Amino acid sequence: MKVLVACESSGTVRDAFIALGHDAMSCDLLESVTKGPHYCGDVRDILSDGWDLLIAHPPCTYLSNSSVWALGDGPYHQKVKPSTLVGEARRQAQREAIAFFRLLWQAPIPRIAIENPTGVASTLICKPTQIVHPHQFGNDASKGTCLWLKGLPALCHTQHIAPRIVNGMARWSNQTDSGQNRLPPSIDRWRIRSQTYSGIADAMAQQWGCGIVTQPELSF
Repeated sequence: MKVLVACESSGTVRDAFIALGHDAMSCDLLESVTKGPHYCGDVRDILSDGWDLLIAHPPCTYLSNSSVWALGDGPYHQKVKPSTLVGEARRQAQREAIAFFRLLWQAPIPRIAIENPTGVASTLICKPTQIVHPHQFGNDASKGTCLWLKGLPALCHTQHIAPRIVNGMARWSNQTDSGQNRLPPSIDRWRIRSQTYSGIADAMAQQWGCGIVTQPELSF
């Protein structure tokens, strides 16, 4: 299959498909951090290049639930650092993010998967086909990931990783005992957190690489 992995600079999903013999290429405004076929530029430039499968990871900065606080215009929002978009600027950025999400979904490609965390896409666009976690695919981590699928089956879980239990609550290795993410602040924190876990990437390649079409199209 000819596979395009949009908005990916890690090469994780791209390389999982290449390992199984597919013609896969990643695309991002950033250079790929690993060697492999990669288009550094706007994915709009290559969406019509005859792909069999698109797996897209559109930026979630303005789509995630954690960004909702910045949509307001009150006194509190006027005190945030200048680099943070708030109020109308944030709302406009969110509108552009939603438009980009729709553009990817409407690409002229028969099989499409769009990945994003739980956020406004679920309410402003459409509910996702499924929500998966890394610990369902052999990685000791919890990270709710929504998948919107067209022409593809929902992913089947491959290997369950049991959590530790803290005060009756399930916690995996990427979480503190209170449930927060363990990653310390750094300039690369956003990149590390956005990377697809290897177990999910492998499941995508193994289960979608055959090109089976079973999932009815969602209506956006």
